[in-house]
Amino acid sequence: MTIGSAATSSPVPADPVVASATRASDPGSPPEPLRWLADTGAEWTTDQQILGRSRLDRSGWEPDGRPAAVVFPRTVTQVQAVLRGASATRTPLVPRGAGTALTGASTAGAGTVVIDLSRMNRIVEIRAADGIAIAEPGVVTADLDRAAAEHGLSYAPDPASVEISTIGGNIATNAGGLRCAKYGVTRDSVLGLDVVLADGTLINTGRATLKSVTGYDLTGLFVGSEGTLGVVVGATLRLRTLPTPTATIAAAYPDIATAAAASVALTGAHVQPVLAELLDEATLSALADHGLRQSGGALLIVQLDGGPVETSRALEVLRRGATSVRSDGDPAELLAARRQALPAIERLGRPLIEDIAVPRSRLAAAVRSIADIAQRHDVPICTLAHAGDGNLHPIIVAGSHGSPIPSAAHRAADDIFALALSLGGTVTGEHGVGVLKRAWLARELGEEQHHLQRRIKAVFDPLGILNPGKAI
Repeated sequence: MTIGSAATSSPVPADPVVASATRASDPGSPPEPLRWLADTGAEWTTDQQILGRSRLDRSGWEPDGRPAAVVFPRTVTQVQAVLRGASATRTPLVPRGAGTALTGASTAGAGTVVIDLSRMNRIVEIRAADGIAIAEPGVVTADLDRAAAEHGLSYAPDPASVEISTIGGNIATNAGGLRCAKYGVTRDSVLGLDVVLADGTLINTGRATLKSVTGYDLTGLFVGSEGTLGVVVGATLRLRTLPTPTATIAAAYPDIATAAAASVALTGAHVQPVLAELLDEATLSALADHGLRQSGGALLIVQLDGGPVETSRALEVLRRGATSVRSDGDPAELLAARRQALPAIERLGRPLIEDIAVPRSRLAAAVRSIADIAQRHDVPICTLAHAGDGNLHPIIVAGSHGSPIPSAAHRAADDIFALALSLGGTVTGEHGVGVLKRAWLARELGEEQHHLQRRIKAVFDPLGILNPGKAI
């Protein structure tokens, strides 16, 4: 059964499946546990097709059961009503954007209600003189960047899912991306947030200024909190004037450790790439149809915007030990192929998408050890990395889609996490903790800090209804 609200003034068309289910329902008799949803003013559904789609994200994690309903607010007032109703009825809520999360952060199981924010998708304002944009959480990341470009500006964060992921989801996980080596991760571009707390209270954090040190940094606290502290309904975001890239270099190496060492050597030569993307032989094989196959066992893609002197220094460094170096290819095609790495690996089998980060000086050691882990457990691992900031994605191909994950794959993942910590790194650089990495959280944080973070969660969400079982 499905209940829908009266139409709002939003120009965004309703999901045809939801609209159809709404018309087919009896609005006078919602199921008792969900009756409060009828008072929120937001459209909602219990259509099984939509529930099935909304229970999963890109991580492959499968929760027990399906959510009880999915609600589609279009306004802040409707989000507040949903949070008040969930608080009054002790209903667990799972905030959701595009469902591109890679650690199970937006999965939803039995007894939950998904609050899908994809219809709150307006770019409210771009203030070019101030270098800021004000956007709702459902805005697609690439759409914001394109809108900024009309004003000669750019939104710097660019995760590989830039064409489908949303601003709200990027904020929830503090997403990184290719350009973050020089221009930072999502947190570096968030100046302020509008957040609805668990009891329906709306707060505004931060300022529309590039500097503010008034009070504690609640904006930074919400970024990366995976929807466990509040629901983001608006964001004030920093825009930048990014220089036009002056060179894009593709350097092939005999193995990934040599390529990793070359990326580290760029820092010693005072080269600051916009991006430095590293792909091993297994990843290149998966991408063979996209034209990335080079001579050698690893590829390093480096993009620069610092001018000819920096380009000359970079080429001098990258040629050492390389089997080939090219700077005359089409940058757009090269980077588009790089963004297809995960889809290409997904076609090989069910991926366990890991996301560790180590100090850049330990990058070569990390990739050598990951190769040893793959051999020791006899599992395929495709390794790609944002080498500019030491963020590695060792992706374990864990059997066929829909089949149980082999125990060897789990053991390999555990060894990868242990490796990251042993090298002074972290078990997640940009994908978040979600469900998949909670077992490692206390080991990285330590008992006292883990306890403190749980106490912070209790302050914002005393009833534990916001994305329970995730992040901490």
